[in-house]
Amino acid sequence: MLDNVVNIPKIPELRKRLLLTVFILTLYRLGVAIPTPGVNAHALAAFFSQHTGTLFGLFNLFTGGAFEHFSILTLGIMPYISAAIIIDLLTAVFPYLEKLKKEGELGRKKIVQYTRYGTVLISLVQGFVISYGLESMHAPSGASVVINPGFSFRLMSAITLMTGTVLLMWLGEEITERGIGNGISLIIYAGIVARMPSAIFNTFRLVKSGEMNVLVLLFIIILMLVVVAFIIFVELGQRKIPVQYAQRVVGRRVYGGQETYLPLKVNTSGVIPPIFASSLLMVPATITSMAKVSWLGYLRTYLTPGNYMYDIFYAVLIIFFTFFYTAVTFNPVDVADNLKKYGGYVPGIRPGKSTSDYIDKILTRITVGGAIYLTAVCVLPTILISKFNVPFYFGGTSLLIVIGVALDTISQIESQLIMRNYEGLMKNVKMKGRRW
Repeated sequence: MLDNVVNIPKIPELRKRLLLTVFILTLYRLGVAIPTPGVNAHALAAFFSQHTGTLFGLFNLFTGGAFEHFSILTLGIMPYISAAIIIDLLTAVFPYLEKLKKEGELGRKKIVQYTRYGTVLISLVQGFVISYGLESMHAPSGASVVINPGFSFRLMSAITLMTGTVLLMWLGEEITERGIGNGISLIIYAGIVARMPSAIFNTFRLVKSGEMNVLVLLFIIILMLVVVAFIIFVELGQRKIPVQYAQRVVGRRVYGGQETYLPLKVNTSGVIPPIFASSLLMVPATITSMAKVSWLGYLRTYLTPGNYMYDIFYAVLIIFFTFFYTAVTFNPVDVADNLKKYGGYVPGIRPGKSTSDYIDKILTRITVGGAIYLTAVCVLPTILISKFNVPFYFGGTSLLIVIGVALDTISQIESQLIMRNYEGLMKNVKMKGRRW
């Protein structure tokens, strides 16, 4: 791995991709520091100092600290994720969207276009709701968070926040297309990592002031190391299905006959389920937090992280999205058809429907394990840590996202290195049987 890191600057294409990714993430972090006009920054900071362990703290984590400054990027990339969830759900319901999905690159572009439209609509609604809720917020001293409340402030804030989300969506797509890694995941990753130094500093400050026991800190560190090791172990775990290819004679050449395997990841869905679950829970929780209706206060208490009802909803949504996203991204019928088309088969299993049923059975079993793993990693550490009044930054969800995105990015870098090495091996080599 160290040799690969040393070789990265030597490859022009990979170097350009990495520099572009770093540049875009730097722009994102600079955008977080730009505040939305019309907000009293000191009153907002004082308000957040009183709500670090609530829903606002969790929302602030996923936006990389943009929410506590009411930045132009306050909404983050969550509206885009919410729109993607809605489009994926509608794909399973409407035949038109399902047909688009199967039309290849053209259909994918059309679905992405619908996702963008949904992002604009959702971000406008969320921006208006958040700006409306800010008008009712006050600092502990009594100072109002909004300087000049009214419809003009709400409209300006909604348009500003929508523009910021659209900008982030475009930056994420640029990273995915021209950089390294998944752009949307990397933006969330950058936001979480940027908040971790301050979280570590605050934790040691609590220990120094005597508000946290040293033994509690040691327990948290050990818990984090165990969770990190467990996440890496499971994320790299695979179930290998043996596959054989029949020999075919084409002219004087013999093709096939080799043995290989079909790798099925234990966690096929990656970090998507906890991100989807968190984004969905934030929508009603944000509305109930901002609204001025008294009976919504009871609902807000159940949607606060650390509450047992919130943890139950969170776990159910993670399990649902684990199965849903796995079904969307991996189709056993298509895999079985492709194996049959190219002369491949699973030993002891008839090609066609029997193979697809066999793959689906194995996939369902390992997905159950993957769903339990995601739920345990995301929910259990949060429950334990909430008992010791530790910020969300050390929870299982943030660790899962950081490690999962890091592993995926490293994997893509290694793929680029392997492709480069293959090109180097094949360069200036005269292939046998080829005329020059």
